[in-house]
Amino acid sequence: MSKDRRERLGKLVNVMERLKDFHQAQHAGHLAAAVRANAEAEEIAGRIDAGDAMSSLFPDLYHRRVADALRRGRESTLRAETEARAVIAADARTNALARAYREAAAFEERDKADKERLEFIQRPAANGPQASRKLDLEE
Repeated sequence: MSKDRRERLGKLVNVMERLKDFHQAQHAGHLAAAVRANAEAEEIAGRIDAGDAMSSLFPDLYHRRVADALRRGRESTLRAETEARAVIAADARTNALARAYREAAAFEERDKADKERLEFIQRPAANGPQASRKLDLEE
């Protein structure tokens, strides 16, 4: 039964590591989107400040675009923070499962060693008293 448990825990550890990797990728994607949105807002604001001909003709449009870019940057930053929390939670779960996996593997190894020792001890007794007497004489 411990072998089945160890195998299930091993599979769960792999799944949790993949989930953690997914959250890390999402986090990085959201951070990149926030950086792009903030850079876009700065670029548009720079055009407004430079007195670009188009920005002077349509100031409301440019201000709306700046506000939209800043909003997208804030939203992406919030999503990145959410993913960062998910990464931390997935990492904690992965560590707990990995610890349980190691404990199950160690238990399985001890159990196997105990069975081998028991078989070794029972081997002379199974061959009869002469086999154990022969062992005593050899020592």
